[in-house]
Amino acid sequence: MSVSNTVKSARKSLSWLLAIIIGLTALIAVGSLSDQNASFQPKLALDLQGGTQVILSPLLLDGAQVTAEQLDQAVSIIRQRVDASGVSEAQVVTQGDRNIIVSIPGVPDENTLALIKASAKLEFRAVLVTSVGTPSSSVDGGELTVDGEAGAEQNAGEEPVAEPEAPAQPNAAPTDPSDLNWITPELRQAFDALDCATPFRQAGQVDDPLVPLITCDVTGTEKFILGPVEVEGANISDASNGTVQTSTGASTNTWAVNLDFDGSGTQSFADVTQRLFPLTQPRNQFAITLDGFVITAPATLAVITNGSAQITGNFDKDSSKVLADQLKYGSLPIGFEVESQENISASLGSEQLTNGLIAGLIGLILVIIYSAFQYRGLAIVTIGSLLVAALMVYLFIAVLSWRQGYRLSLAGVAGLIVAIGITVDSFIVYFERVRDEIREGRSLEVAVENAWKRALRTILASDAVSFTAAATLFLLTVGNVRGFAFTLGLTTIVDLIVVLLFTHPLLQLLARTKFFSSGHPWSGFDSKALTASGYAGRGKFRVAETLASGKAEKASKEATKRQTIAERKAQAAIAEAKKTGEK
Repeated sequence: MSVSNTVKSARKSLSWLLAIIIGLTALIAVGSLSDQNASFQPKLALDLQGGTQVILSPLLLDGAQVTAEQLDQAVSIIRQRVDASGVSEAQVVTQGDRNIIVSIPGVPDENTLALIKASAKLEFRAVLVTSVGTPSSSVDGGELTVDGEAGAEQNAGEEPVAEPEAPAQPNAAPTDPSDLNWITPELRQAFDALDCATPFRQAGQVDDPLVPLITCDVTGTEKFILGPVEVEGANISDASNGTVQTSTGASTNTWAVNLDFDGSGTQSFADVTQRLFPLTQPRNQFAITLDGFVITAPATLAVITNGSAQITGNFDKDSSKVLADQLKYGSLPIGFEVESQENISASLGSEQLTNGLIAGLIGLILVIIYSAFQYRGLAIVTIGSLLVAALMVYLFIAVLSWRQGYRLSLAGVAGLIVAIGITVDSFIVYFERVRDEIREGRSLEVAVENAWKRALRTILASDAVSFTAAATLFLLTVGNVRGFAFTLGLTTIVDLIVVLLFTHPLLQLLARTKFFSSGHPWSGFDSKALTASGYAGRGKFRVAETLASGKAEKASKEATKRQTIAERKAQAAIAEAKKTGEK
């Protein structure tokens, strides 16, 4: 590689690095002008900043008891809700044998708090009576197959056969959850008197799943009489939003919510749709309630036997995502009410954060002192690389705090401090390879290029091991350990970027300066000083002809110790070949 091409390559790498730094800075700056959550100051976790604590207590019917299994399941679901809202480093734990404590860093938004507090059971009930004749959405089974045969009695999109509604028979017992005989005169009177514009339910009210329910939708514009509960929200295995696809697989601009049921839910849902499909509106509607309010009441357009349903209607991307999250994370084994909500102080506070930062600063100072002592002028490369790495990590964390809700915990700070050693290790590997080349008599510019090819393999292997360890910790652990693993993995990636786009290009440019290329005693590349000990690099020592036999033998043993396994094998092969030739 010619000198001009080397300089061009180095400058190009440095330009890419500068572009990344400017891009991250500009992204945060523009975001801070348009989004209140964007800031150059990373968000802190619960242990450093404090936050909001919500205590949930179970709501049970008289005589019922909450089990440990129910509490564990509720903790898992609430944690999923919080994680889905983008909040990081939150804590969801049980208190005693009844309560659940949710601790959220900082000041959570209203949507997150609402998602936590909306903790009643998600339930599916048949619609008996509604104040509006036409539903706002529909359930569409699409093209369903069971063992290769059609799973729907009628193709999706066709109107069900009209059937006159049978009036309720006086004193007759209802035969199924859609039977109008559930509607007693007292129930009808209560329905007529209901005003959705005024509060009509108590906070955390528990409804009997075996009797009809009079309620309103979440918007307060429509009221319902619903039959008994037929499918539990816990029977939903997954829910997602997406655009509706045609029979040919082409995507449309219509948004929908896709539902998947578990084994028990599949059978129950099939039985319900089998009964609802022939009925006329509104009795072919199947209401989904959360905390006693109807969040959607789609009409049944097919008999769905495979456990997969699609809810279509007047959805856009955001509203379909909200409903999908409600269905996916809304089912709890028991209902809860908010017992208390209060602000909590940081468990570790600013003092511990300051101590952690001081520890990191001490580590940096020690690294700089060591680098200056061991590598002289090369210390400027070490210092510059560490500063660039610190800046990039800071900007990445700031962006992740804004876009992904990431929060820096004390464990994360520990990960950043540990990463200093990983970063410095890469520099040492590279510098020592350059010195080995110089000991063999090569010029600094040639030594830098040859050493880079050797050092890069070692750096990649080292960073791969570090990143694998970080990824394993992140995937297999929870809580603060994940914060440590995340920052460790992030800094490992940044280390590779800095070595490729800063350390190597900078050393290429410095190799062309007179101070370093001349082998100045303070440059760190003084060839006389490097060979004074007799070490020639790559596990070899130079032994002078006039050296005493005892000292020569000692030097030879020392050289053997410094050799790699490959070098020892090669030397043994050469010795064996000589013996064979002599014979």
